[in-house]
Amino acid sequence: QVQLVESGGGLVQAGDSLRLSCAASRGTFSDYAMGWFRQAPGKEREFVTGISRNGYMTYYSDSVKGRFTNSRDNAKNTVYLQMNSLKPEDTAVYYCAAKSGSWTGSTTTRHVDYWGQGTQVTVSS
Repeated sequence: QVQLVESGGGLVQAGDSLRLSCAASRGTFSDYAMGWFRQAPGKEREFVTGISRNGYMTYYSDSVKGRFTNSRDNAKNTVYLQMNSLKPEDTAVYYCAAKSGSWTGSTTTRHVDYWGQGTQVTVSS
């Protein structure tokens, strides 16, 4: 069973940058496509970005495209989410997700095999 631990969340001002990390343990990291979802208070958990097992393919929601960058280092069993030009509407708990096989443009929460515990990102205006 894969264990995922996120880090890097915090309180920042609008326009600032933040980098989240998700370290995986147990299981073979390169067997899993990785993704990030977020959940704001009172809202459904929503897709943010996904990355293929080899890191060559990435997918982004329209709300973060051009501002967020998803990357992974298979040698370190870690996936990263670089978030630039943060906005107050980016405030949410961010969850790392692992999915066996491929990540596609149709991947949703129900396709995720493992979740991290989440890390809070708060962007003040």
